[in-house]
Amino acid sequence: MADIAGILGSGPLDRPLLARVSQRLQRLTTLQALFPMEDFPPPAPGSQDASNRYLLHHDPASNASLYLNTIVAGKTSPPHNHGTWAVIAALQGEELNRVYTRTDDGSDPDHATLSLVREHTVRPGFPIEFMADDIHSIHVEQGPAVRHLHLYGQPLETLTSRQAFDLETGKVKNYNRTHMRPTVASDAG
Repeated sequence: MADIAGILGSGPLDRPLLARVSQRLQRLTTLQALFPMEDFPPPAPGSQDASNRYLLHHDPASNASLYLNTIVAGKTSPPHNHGTWAVIAALQGEELNRVYTRTDDGSDPDHATLSLVREHTVRPGFPIEFMADDIHSIHVEQGPAVRHLHLYGQPLETLTSRQAFDLETGKVKNYNRTHMRPTVASDAG
């Protein structure tokens, strides 16, 4: 995390800088022994939850926060932004990300239209980076539990302006209020 803080402090926050952060975070995914399944388990079978999120590190100086997310098959999210930058790197499993762009002018805060730009599967060796206003949805369709490192520019729990977008109605909602589950405590975290 000290290396990542150094990268973040080395220039303006832009896509090339996030790509450098992503390369460094990728190195952490090779240290599987740091993240044993028994310390960071996915939701229990039969649970109503499809994911668990564990806070691993928060840097008070930069506000960057590192989480380990475990997600079981069947988990999807509506298109949403993060309200801060994000880098996601896989320890295990595959998560389809659909990346969107807004096609409206943004003048109505309660309504938006989106267009699919691309799809990217986050899996070991294939991370993804987002700027604060980038919009994506996630889809874990099958296979073993997904285990990914998520690094954000600030703790997710503090974000008040994250937006979720309904593709059918165009309705815009506050993501943290309507879709975000609490972070799980961990003895190892």
